[in-house]
Order: sequence, then structure tokens, then C-alpha cells
Amino acid sequence: MNDLLYKIALTQVPLIGPVQAKILLEHFENIEDIFKAKKSSLEQIEGIGAIKASNIKGFEDFASIEKEIAFIEKNNIQPLFFTDDNYPKRLCNCYDPPTLLYYRGTADLNASKIIAVIGTRSHTEYGKQLTEKLISDLASQNVVITSGMAFGIDGVAHKAAVKNKLATVGVLAHGLDILYPPEHSSLAKEVVYNNGGLLTEFPSRTKPDKHNFPIRNRIVAGMSDAIIVIETNIKGGSMITANLAYGYNRDILAFPGRTTDSRSSGCNKLIKEKKASLITGADDVLEALGWKEQTGLRRLQRELFIDFTPNEKIILDLLGEKETTHIDELNLRSSLSSGAIAAAILNLELQNVVTSLPGKLYMVN
Repeated sequence: MNDLLYKIALTQVPLIGPVQAKILLEHFENIEDIFKAKKSSLEQIEGIGAIKASNIKGFEDFASIEKEIAFIEKNNIQPLFFTDDNYPKRLCNCYDPPTLLYYRGTADLNASKIIAVIGTRSHTEYGKQLTEKLISDLASQNVVITSGMAFGIDGVAHKAAVKNKLATVGVLAHGLDILYPPEHSSLAKEVVYNNGGLLTEFPSRTKPDKHNFPIRNRIVAGMSDAIIVIETNIKGGSMITANLAYGYNRDILAFPGRTTDSRSSGCNKLIKEKKASLITGADDVLEALGWKEQTGLRRLQRELFIDFTPNEKIILDLLGEKETTHIDELNLRSSLSSGAIAAAILNLELQNVVTSLPGKLYMVN
């Protein structure tokens, strides 16, 4: 219990965001030790300094955190600290992963295939049909669909996922004690009931303030393999998510629209600037992400290669755990230098054992 108390407390200290939290946890074995450390010791940590050290030592609002823990226990909420095994690992490859997430649901946040489907709140009938057909055509892939539980394309995506028996996760810009927009309360219950989930960085009693939505959007972008943009204006919230995804080296896929339609202007801009790949349906998604089934011949070719180096075996073991793996995950989990990883991957590619995909992803043939 004390451990959770201090984990939540770390997220409540002024000026201690995800980056500073990671720095602190590199210097202290236990999170409780951060709050018990001397101010002079905290000040000496690069990236912390005097003001942040004072904020840590001056934090006293543990009473409200005890209320939060009571709320968590009463409502069957899973707190996910970024060092936990079930924390969404794709977020760890981002420079600013949320320190703590609150999760209600059963969907696997580390599933092998996760895509975000996003778009404008004022979609056209064309956009609605695109979304429904896309998700229907992806139903056989057992993919997890993420979105923001907002009006418009978000809601259509969640509903289509439920209809097609795909797990879907709504990422919220507020605490789990409310649902915004309230008109989606029933949808949220359906999502959770149908093996999906609701995920947020914000504790209870956090209202859906305007500035929370871009913060929410980085989770949608970071926890997904790819972001599919259905329809969006150039200044839409979906453009924020897409640009965040671009910074995280995620694949961005967009449906083109008429040049005269403002609700497709954002998609067209992403495609024009080569930030997004143009897609027309699910088949393009599978092609772009390397999710098409491999032929028996290519699998047989791999089995014929038996003389791998130790480094190549390490890389192959990691790549074999799921369909695609990001280079950052290989760096994080292999214990090899970046040079050794690059050399091993190059040799495996030359042997036609591994394929390089867009967005610094790799897969075993």
C-alpha cells in the first residue's frame, strides 16, 4: 500500500513530470526513498535542482492520495506504474511516457497488434462508412483498437470494434469517476464489458479541461503500432495526435479525401508532407504494417538457417515474440550495444530471415 501511495504522490508533486520521474527512479532503488532523501541529495541530481527538490520535500497531501487509493480499490481499477510488467510497453519507447496510468478493463495493453483509429468529431457519412468497413475488415486480425472516446470518428471506431468483437480501449482526458462526453456513458460500459477498457493518466476528480486532451492524445499515439486518420481538419485534434505519433516514429496511415472537403484537408496534408501513407482500406493497413501472412516458403527458408551467431539468436528470440518489434525495444531488452544490434539485423536481413518495415520496425520472415 505504501508503494502505491508514493507512486501516486510522485505524479502529484509540482514540476515532476514523466521525464523527471524517470530520472529520479534511476537514482533511487525504492520510490519511497525519493521522498525520504535529503533535499541536498535531490538538488544534486541533474534535471531536478533546487526548486523541484523543494517541491518533493514539501509535498504533504497524502490524505487525498489515500482517498484515491480507496477509489481505486472500490472500483476495481488497476494502477499501472511505468516499471510494472503490464504497463503498455510501447509507451516506454516514447520520451515522455506517463509515470502512472489508471486502467479499468481486461484488454491486453501489450497485445501484438494495436492501432489507433482517430478523426474529426463532425464526420461525414463517408467517414463513418470508412471507419466501420475498415474495422470490420480487420476483425480477423485480433487487433486492439484504441481511440479517445470522443464524439465523431472516435465513437464510431469504438462501436464498430464492439460490434466486430474486437477489444477496444478508450483513452480519457479525465478521471475514471466521470465519462466525457456523458452521452458516451453507455458506450463506455459496453467497451469494458466486451473485453475492452478505459485508460487515463488522470486521477479521479480530474475534469475534462481543454488542456488535458493533447496530453491524452500522446497516450493514444504512443501505445499504438500505427495511427489511422479517417477524416480531420488541418487544425483538428487528430492532427495533434498524428504529429505526436510522427515524433514517436509510429506509422501514420490516412484516407485521402476531396481537395474541397475541409474535413479531409488534414489527411491530405499529412499525405502530401509524407508524414502519412495513403491507404484505401484494410489491405493497405496490413501491407504497411507487415501483418500479411507469410508464405510457407519464406518460413521454410528461415528454418534452413541454423548457424546464427549468439547476437543474431538474441535478436531472433526477441523478434519471435510478436509480429513486429521496434528498434527501441530491441535496444532496451537485448543488452547489446546499438552497433551490435545493427550488425546482427543487417546479417539477418541479408539472409532473408528478417524484414525491415517503416517506422523502424522489424519482423521475422
